[in-house]
Amino acid sequence: MNNFGAYDVDVVVIGAGQAGLSGAYHLRRTGLAPDRDFVVLDHAPRPGGAWQFRWPSLTYGKVHGMHALPGMELTGADDARPSSQVIGEYFTEYEERFGLRVHRPVDVLAVREGDGGRLRVETSAGVWSTRALINATGTWDRPFWPRYRGQETFRGRQLHTANYPGPEEFAGQRVIVVGGGASGTQHLMEIAEFAADTTWVTRRPPVFREGPFNEEFGREAVAMVEERVRQGLPPLSVVSVTGLPLNDAVRHARETGVLERLPMFDRITPTGVAWDDGRTVDADVILWATGFRAAIDHLAPLKLREPGGGIQVEGTRAVKDARIHLVGYGPSASTIGANRAGRAAVREIRQLLEHEAAVA
Repeated sequence: MNNFGAYDVDVVVIGAGQAGLSGAYHLRRTGLAPDRDFVVLDHAPRPGGAWQFRWPSLTYGKVHGMHALPGMELTGADDARPSSQVIGEYFTEYEERFGLRVHRPVDVLAVREGDGGRLRVETSAGVWSTRALINATGTWDRPFWPRYRGQETFRGRQLHTANYPGPEEFAGQRVIVVGGGASGTQHLMEIAEFAADTTWVTRRPPVFREGPFNEEFGREAVAMVEERVRQGLPPLSVVSVTGLPLNDAVRHARETGVLERLPMFDRITPTGVAWDDGRTVDADVILWATGFRAAIDHLAPLKLREPGGGIQVEGTRAVKDARIHLVGYGPSASTIGANRAGRAAVREIRQLLEHEAAVA
């Protein structure tokens, strides 16, 4: 601890999901020691990143594109087990194998300019002074709730994907699912097996994609998201530009009318929703599968946001502050993207530390 009451380290990693653990792994590979040279802070109660909060019906077999963490494959997983359990156990073993010593639960309250060109990371467990920061906080903590006229008058239940309990809880109820992404369609197809009635509402007509999601198409999608963060705009999810995969389950749901989409309603009533053309739908539940936003409010004191609302990023580095790297943000908000971003961030941070040591 230094004279200013802060623990001195070279790097602070905020978040221990896929992106944060990838960053910590590569820091360890460069020869930096956990707790002495770098520290990993995670607000979650246990290993597993955002996966630990997923609903029980999201089994491992339903997870699309879960890429292994660097240096250790996930093998022999039971497809029928909840993904929260499978991936939670995998992350636990990963942290232990590589001795990453994640500190949890720790809430990061703010990151400010510190003394001597360092950053000051203020948390519920004390203060760290650092030369560089890997921000890997993801989006799960910032569910996006749209606001519509009359929303406060609805006498039923409103909930978000972030607290979706699984389909059984909606047995016999009339449910409106709002959102055209993967979560919305998954929720709808599950709930339809239990609910008395379901309605699907989206702002834009959903785009279903035939054929394989190959590497070339993936690169094009990532490039579109990457261009937004280069411009300092809030990132879109990669899924939002790829469309929805048209698999057998989705085809069946479309044929049976489960995925029959209505345009966005204009207002919410005490008993349901209504459109200005006179159409109404009664409901007991409105489920908002409307996505998430980047959880970066703790970086606000550094004034990194651009007029467009996002943080301008080159690779993983914040353009306004070379000490800050965002992984799992924008184009790296996928499991394979997070792995690559963790490696790239550590490479740049290592160069920064070596340069500072050379001129000291």
